Amino acid sequence: MTDIRSTPESRLTAVAARAAAIAGGRRRRARRRLTVIGSLAVAIAVIFLLSLMIGNTFYDPAEVLRVILGEQVTGASFTVGELRLPRALLGLVAGVAFGMAGVTFQSLLRNPLASPDIIGISSGASAAAVIGIVMLSLSETAVSLLALGGALATALAIWLLSHKNGFAGTRLILIGIGVAAMLDSVITYVLSRAAAWDLQVAMRWLTGSLNGADWQTLAPVLIAAVILIPLMIGQSRNLGVLQLGDDTAAGLGVALTRSRLLLIVAAVALLAFATAATGPIAFVAFMAGPIAARLVGPAGSLLIPAGLVGGLLVLCADLLGQYAFENRLPVGVITGILGAPYLVYLLIRTNRSGGSL
Repeated sequence: MTDIRSTPESRLTAVAARAAAIAGGRRRRARRRLTVIGSLAVAIAVIFLLSLMIGNTFYDPAEVLRVILGEQVTGASFTVGELRLPRALLGLVAGVAFGMAGVTFQSLLRNPLASPDIIGISSGASAAAVIGIVMLSLSETAVSLLALGGALATALAIWLLSHKNGFAGTRLILIGIGVAAMLDSVITYVLSRAAAWDLQVAMRWLTGSLNGADWQTLAPVLIAAVILIPLMIGQSRNLGVLQLGDDTAAGLGVALTRSRLLLIVAAVALLAFATAATGPIAFVAFMAGPIAARLVGPAGSLLIPAGLVGGLLVLCADLLGQYAFENRLPVGVITGILGAPYLVYLLIRTNRSGGSL
């Protein structure tokens, strides 16, 4: 048999073809990512506008736009500007916060089950808030601050308990689940001793709700989002590299402890401010990341897509809760209905294929 060796020209042609294929794949992934982000942004804009238009009184888009621009429109200035607009903005900002915080934990721990809902951080905020309502009879503002402190303290405790001889994601998840179980027991015990009125207030907070949203409630979480979201986006490259494992990330020049600590602190603070404003809206932090991963595919960081998915989920759930049923339901009830079967599905899929997003 004649040994036919490749010529330098043929090898160059093969290398060029391979490079062109890789570049083409990158362009397709980038186009898909931009298309998904753009589609999510358009969907959010449509649902946001509908949230401002629909209610006991319907206002057309022109009237809503005039109110947003600061004009005085009889009836609409109060209804849209003081009732609907703060509610919609709070839902959007809180949804983005939950989505970005959730996908940060899921990416760092390389497990779709490692969301703040599952590993106890939301339970820390809830336990602190319930104690403030039932046992301390605190005001709404004080309850929000106590919930913020509870989330931060719980995250710190989980981090310290799991950070033994290095960082291990599985250990953190298991400790977080245990802490969540203990905190849920505390919540149950406190509720069992609550008076009827305090029980109603506590349960309304625990379900996650946008009822009663106003500019004062919106301001803290909006300020936190303006500060923390750019910080997290600035760390998105390091977050993507950390998903490859500590050895690979260190080899690529990522400061492991610093980057991980910065991302976790930012995510916990963002989650805590959102939870303090709305209560623990169930499963948004859990669902946003995996849904964004399915939509975007393997094309860079999931922070922005997951944030947009979270915002869209909360806005849609709030719209459904207000107008799709005979009785108005809190947004957390709707997201809970959507999230429970998704959790079962994700458990089955993760058991079959492993724990990556």
